[in-house]
Amino acid sequence: MHAISSLTTQALHGVEATRRREQQAAMALPAHTLMQRAGLAAARLSLALAPHARRIWVACGPGNNGGDGLEAAMHLHQRGKEVLVTWQGPGDDAGLPPDARASLERARKAGLAFAATPPPDFDFAIDALFGIGGKAHAPTGPLAQWLTLLRTTEQPVLAIDVPSGLNADTGALSFAPESIAAKPCEQRAGARFTLSLLTLKPGLFTGAGRDMAGQVWLDDLGVDAISAPDAWLLGQDRAGRTSRSLHAHTSHKGSFGDVAIVGGESGPHTHMAGAALLAARAALHMGAGRVFVALLGEADLSVDPQQPELMFRNPDALDLKSQVVVCGCGGGASIAAMLPRILSSATALVLDADALNAVAADPQLQTQLKARQGRGYRTVLTPHPLEAARLLGTPTAQVQGDRLEAARRLSATFGCVVVLKGSGTVIAAPGEVPVINSSGNARLATAGTGDVLAGMLGAWMADGAEAFAAACGAVFIHGKLADQWDDPTTEHPLTASLLAKNHQADLQQKQKYQRG
Repeated sequence: MHAISSLTTQALHGVEATRRREQQAAMALPAHTLMQRAGLAAARLSLALAPHARRIWVACGPGNNGGDGLEAAMHLHQRGKEVLVTWQGPGDDAGLPPDARASLERARKAGLAFAATPPPDFDFAIDALFGIGGKAHAPTGPLAQWLTLLRTTEQPVLAIDVPSGLNADTGALSFAPESIAAKPCEQRAGARFTLSLLTLKPGLFTGAGRDMAGQVWLDDLGVDAISAPDAWLLGQDRAGRTSRSLHAHTSHKGSFGDVAIVGGESGPHTHMAGAALLAARAALHMGAGRVFVALLGEADLSVDPQQPELMFRNPDALDLKSQVVVCGCGGGASIAAMLPRILSSATALVLDADALNAVAADPQLQTQLKARQGRGYRTVLTPHPLEAARLLGTPTAQVQGDRLEAARRLSATFGCVVVLKGSGTVIAAPGEVPVINSSGNARLATAGTGDVLAGMLGAWMADGAEAFAAACGAVFIHGKLADQWDDPTTEHPLTASLLAKNHQADLQQKQKYQRG
């Protein structure tokens, strides 16, 4: 058993693959072995997480997940904990799965205390209501009440396999009791933990999964991996780095590539130059040799006083074949007129924001975008969920309902790398197993951070990285910088302009200032 961190990349397996592994292991082991191992693992982790917990509530459902909870309750009872189990079966023990029925009989013989309601003063809870099989419909009666309490209690909760109601494949909530539907799960006060069994599930790390699951642990129950992963959880070991430190001493600014930022529309009522400048500054600090800024509309800015290294150009003067073009940051309506030339000429391209909206609205631009793959051009799309929905012609809720599938569809449709931003950013590319990013937090939920990511991506590609590798590296570092912004108060929040500097020295200086 081990905790999952952002240091190492991990294989992710969906429900179907997990079921196959479970069935094959069960055929090779004595009956009931896996459930007993699962219960013991949950009990051990509970004792490690809450060694001083006095009264433990174990909420058990009518399936095998409930059987895991009963096994855990028995071990905790044997170790002197005051354990109370709430359990609601199908009404007839014969209707239980065989393993769950065996655990229920063992629990009764062990003298476990069962009750119709949770104890009012528990100090640790185990969620064993619904596992990866879930339920087709939202629970009612006592099960719904217990689920509500598990999601809202200020006491720590350990979920066995997955938090009840979370889709293990997609990270979407299968159901939410009406009493908590309007209460965001990130506002909970209590700590949340999940012990994933046999495999790590993709849904724990994207969509609602990151908030619901909390700190994730894995116990493979002594069963070896037997199948290729459905996705990867991206860690620092795979994110890599730009190659500036590997260049020869005779390197010059051209050795690190050129990035051209096209966007930042200004007009009578709109001034979006800041978005383009954020992307440009991020590219510069990420290591690009030269960064050009091509503002659109009526912008008359010719120098960035805070970053005089940036070079301003007329959009028509850009050498699109030799530069990595980052297009769309604050581009407004003007970007549509630029896209035919950029899509046909730029050999390396990052499309963001307004550029994506323009493509979504124009079938001819979509045809041009699809043609880039056949020319061997490097292309990355960086949509947020609403932009992804426009590109796919689907509701945003459908994108968020299965983020992995949405990223795969976008990648297959347009033949390029897709970075679907959000909680657990998904990166997909033709011929690649998709990855879910493990870094990042809510500090990135502020205006301009997406522009910063686009600029960072441009710098990675300018340094020679392939599009998929560049996306993995930039996305991970973008999130890691937010993770390392150790700011427990709102006095010094992380802003996009600070994020654009993307240097550890900046973070260390800030922390030194706070300590001083």
